[in-house]
Amino acid sequence: MSGLLSLRGNGRACVYTEPMWGLSVALVLPYTAVYMLALGLNDQQIGLLATVSILTQVAFGLLSGAITDKLGRRLTTAVIDIVAWLIPCLMWAVARDFWMFLLASLVNGAIAVAQNSWDCLLIEDVERPLVPKVYALVRVAGDFSALFAPIAAVLVARLGLVPAVRILYLNAFVIMAAKIILLYLYTTETAVGRTRMQQTKGVSIWRLLADFRGVAGLLVRSRGTMFALALTAILGAVTLVNGTFWQLVINQRLGVPDALLPFFPMARSVLSVTLFFTVIPRLTHAVDLKRPTVWGFVVYLSGQLLLVLIPTATTADARTYGMLALCLVLDAFGSGILFMLTGALVALHVDVAERSRVMALQRTLVLLLTAPFGWISGWLSGVDRTWPFLLTTGLLALGALITARLWIPTHTEQVPAADASAL
Repeated sequence: MSGLLSLRGNGRACVYTEPMWGLSVALVLPYTAVYMLALGLNDQQIGLLATVSILTQVAFGLLSGAITDKLGRRLTTAVIDIVAWLIPCLMWAVARDFWMFLLASLVNGAIAVAQNSWDCLLIEDVERPLVPKVYALVRVAGDFSALFAPIAAVLVARLGLVPAVRILYLNAFVIMAAKIILLYLYTTETAVGRTRMQQTKGVSIWRLLADFRGVAGLLVRSRGTMFALALTAILGAVTLVNGTFWQLVINQRLGVPDALLPFFPMARSVLSVTLFFTVIPRLTHAVDLKRPTVWGFVVYLSGQLLLVLIPTATTADARTYGMLALCLVLDAFGSGILFMLTGALVALHVDVAERSRVMALQRTLVLLLTAPFGWISGWLSGVDRTWPFLLTTGLLALGALITARLWIPTHTEQVPAADASAL
């Protein structure tokens, strides 16, 4: 825990406020697809909404670097979080058909800007050797937030799915508003951010966008950045499919009751935190990050494939829950280690002076590559609810192959990866 307690400045504010995500939006995420289904949407529409959200993020992502440089990391994060979270939460709370969900998805796409500015706020004033550790702490903070999941389960059990989810969205509005205020109050603009604000003063957004040609050249010429982009895109596609359809498949195909749905992400998070303090440090303390990355893909792949092999059940039985428990262990390890390592690889390969614009362009490309998988997985789920996870199994196999055959060491590879035992 020493790493968590020793955090200072922006890093501390970003990590310490992250559990508030668990008291807000994360409470409702396990019910998102089932909520849509209950309001009359079908699998294809749910998948289409996921793709629309990603494509909207692509559009905002193109602007994110310029906006972040003009307004600064701190102000951009606050303003965009208000637009991208508070307004959609109210829309989702009153939604009754596909069109309200579509409108909310379009507005929510602005999160691409805040994701870029928040990343810069998090790590720009952190020493490079500590970057992997900070990303590990963010993951741990996010996982701890899932411990609030029983709140949602109690509401659904007592009020029913749709009324409970509407209340949870209103709760998300209130808690996210508090998170935005606290983050703004306890952060300061980064040194790089102040420099970029001065450099871009009086320069129009459109002029900054035109300068992206040079930034694109930096990205393309960096083999390490392109390698990190490929791995991040694969992980992003898998995350999109799982976030949209994992809860739906266990509810509709395996017979897990509505009220139990939040306990699965909670269990996955508890397992992820446990692994961060036990197994993962043993795998990531070495100077070579390649081997743990390969293991992350292989183990995550195993969890996805096992989900496909669980026999269909009208009502989940002991065997179903046992196999799902093993899926959670494999997913927690695979997704946990890959989140930490891919985030660190992106940060370590990127050009420091152009961090916000290079990361914005990279994130935009990742979103563009990820976007079709929402619609594709929706179509696959409409045919057979296990098929989206055959798709993710194939994507993770591709990630393992790329890592094994095309690994590009970072220029600080001799710096040990995050040692979770010191967190």
